[in-house]
Amino acid sequence: MRPLLAFALAVSLMPAPLVLATALPTAAQDAQPAAAPAAQPPAIIAVRAVVAPITDRVLANGMIAAVEEVLVAPQVEGLAIESLNADVGDRVEAGAVLATLSDDQLILQRSQLDANRAKALAGIAQLGAQLAEVQSTADETVKTARRARQLAEKGTYSTVQAEQAEAQATGALARIRSVEESIKVAEADITLIDAQIKDVELRLARTEVKAPVSGVITGRGARVGSIAGAAAGPLFTMIRDGRLEMRADIAEADMQRIAQGQTARIHLIGAAAPVTGEVRLIEPTLNTTSRLGMARIEIEDAAALRAGMFADAEIIVAERDAVTVPVTSINMDPDGADVLKIEDGVARLTAVKTGIRDGGRVEITEGLAEGDLIVAKAGAFVRDGDRVTPVEETDSGHVAAITE
Repeated sequence: MRPLLAFALAVSLMPAPLVLATALPTAAQDAQPAAAPAAQPPAIIAVRAVVAPITDRVLANGMIAAVEEVLVAPQVEGLAIESLNADVGDRVEAGAVLATLSDDQLILQRSQLDANRAKALAGIAQLGAQLAEVQSTADETVKTARRARQLAEKGTYSTVQAEQAEAQATGALARIRSVEESIKVAEADITLIDAQIKDVELRLARTEVKAPVSGVITGRGARVGSIAGAAAGPLFTMIRDGRLEMRADIAEADMQRIAQGQTARIHLIGAAAPVTGEVRLIEPTLNTTSRLGMARIEIEDAAALRAGMFADAEIIVAERDAVTVPVTSINMDPDGADVLKIEDGVARLTAVKTGIRDGGRVEITEGLAEGDLIVAKAGAFVRDGDRVTPVEETDSGHVAAITE
């Protein structure tokens, strides 16, 4: 305690400036700040432009329907359906008998026509005999008329008698022409009967209702015992060759992008994998109410499909490998598109031209090359010329610092 009291007494007795001089070095040393570390640029998530397959597609939906639907109607009216040989779902070949009609009436008509033909032939035979008779009589009367005329000219026969003989000859010749015309009429009747017989035979052949084409039966309106006719509707409905297509509704804005022959992938409800098709026809008009067009997509393998199914389709407009970047990295405005390209740790605003957009990626046709590093988010707080520390984002979603 004594040394401390002595030191305090000595300090109290020292002049004021000397006290300050003694205390300043210690205060200055305490007040001097430590040297601050150098500031680092902000970390920004970046991605690289990569070459990847990209597809331009038009999305559509619609119904599965027959490429060509065939109606099988009876070709003979008024006959009862006797039997049915096909049912819905059957696959038939062209010419297969689908149903038979009753032919009793036609067989009766054929018998009547055969009898009429036989009668007409008998009449012709009779007329032929009559023709021979009148021909013989006419020949004799003509000879008599000639002799009478010769004798009348010599004055040994009456002129009146000669004229009578000539009149008889003229009448005999007229009878010949009459019989000949009767024979022609009878022959015409036979020709008519033959035509009627052919018609009946054709109708008899058509009592077998045959498939006009190969295909699948999709409807059967016939019933055994009912009368076949146009008013009753078709007996069967068929899909020609079993060919199906998708009738896809296309947005008006996409009508100029699709073309005949383009490949399509058709997705069906409950199907494990899509089926492949091809655009075979684009209808020339749009629906004035819905403003939708229609593309008909023929399906290659339609074994598992059914008409009436609903389906979604991707029509492939273009498919290629190209330089792509995420959609989020592009800033779009009325003047065009741009990205923030990172070079030597500095973000540079770079104009680009875009092409196909496929999901979350966009094709870059001009402005970037494979491997170029860009800011991942176009809305990030980074301006042209800012220094940044890029942290690269990989496809798996992880980030890693980039070391130069």
